[in-house]
Amino acid sequence: MSAPVLEVADLRVRLETPRGPAHVVDGLDYAVGAGETVAIVGESGSGKSVSVLALLGLLPASATVTGTASFGGRDLLAMSEAELRGVRGNGIGMVFQDPMTSLNPVLSVGRQLTEGLLAHGVVTGRAAARARAADLLADVGLPDPRGALERYPHELSGGMRQRVVIAIALAGEPRLLVADEATTALDVTVQAQIVDLVTRLQAEHGTAVVWITHDLGVVAGIADRVLVMYGGRCVEDGGVDDVFDAPAHPYTRGLLGALPARVDAQRGPGRRAPDLVAIAGTPPPPTELPRGCVFWPRCPVRGDVRCETEQPPLVRVGGTDPRPHRAATFYGREIP
Repeated sequence: MSAPVLEVADLRVRLETPRGPAHVVDGLDYAVGAGETVAIVGESGSGKSVSVLALLGLLPASATVTGTASFGGRDLLAMSEAELRGVRGNGIGMVFQDPMTSLNPVLSVGRQLTEGLLAHGVVTGRAAARARAADLLADVGLPDPRGALERYPHELSGGMRQRVVIAIALAGEPRLLVADEATTALDVTVQAQIVDLVTRLQAEHGTAVVWITHDLGVVAGIADRVLVMYGGRCVEDGGVDDVFDAPAHPYTRGLLGALPARVDAQRGPGRRAPDLVAIAGTPPPPTELPRGCVFWPRCPVRGDVRCETEQPPLVRVGGTDPRPHRAATFYGREIP
């Protein structure tokens, strides 16, 4: 297997708050290869977005970040601000959740696209930058790309704005694209269009993708591997088929159990789908994480007394080398 585009090891993020230190990411490990999509999933507050903001140096100065994040043979976490500025856009493109707040409302779409192209040295001269910007808008499926260069963000629909944000993220031809809840604010039809767009662009350019979401339906359609986070920790990771078909951690089972089930042909017409299964309780605040398994207070299984006082290790529960299916559990497959 070729070397990963991004390899994160033992990533930890601590924020100082009035209530004490908040351990928002605790020992995260994953890798993503060229042309591969790794989805990071979990409830709000699980540490998904913070984990990637930490890699790009976009957290406040009060944050303490440790671990390693190897990208192109260099550690992102050891880079200076000037070095990171050279990586953002050129090496790593970022698509944020809300396209309206990602774009400057008083600058035209063309100005915002050409600014990045010129700053990263993708082209030389404003004429070449505008031509390249129009090509990028055409690549992401925006109608009348040359006309769109003159428009302002408020003149575009939500889906069109998100396409502009994706075009900006891809302007520097990055090796890695990070999409943080890129479809959350969009209706389901536009969501599907954005997912298809990213999949197509990834296939054409071999871009590695880290897709952050709480939407497991999107994950099923786009991801190669899945990393499930809860309370700042990885509780399960593996190939998308392994995790969806044979979830080993109670939290992953709870997430999948909360998905609406389709009525398939075997149920017959008019048969009612199973009721949704809710996960009892609420996630713990990052300033008051349990001493043992972070999910233990909400766990419906509690299959091992060690869960209350010890952090269960990530152990192999299936999958194949070199990337197995792992879960943070003491009992693995013993509990159905």
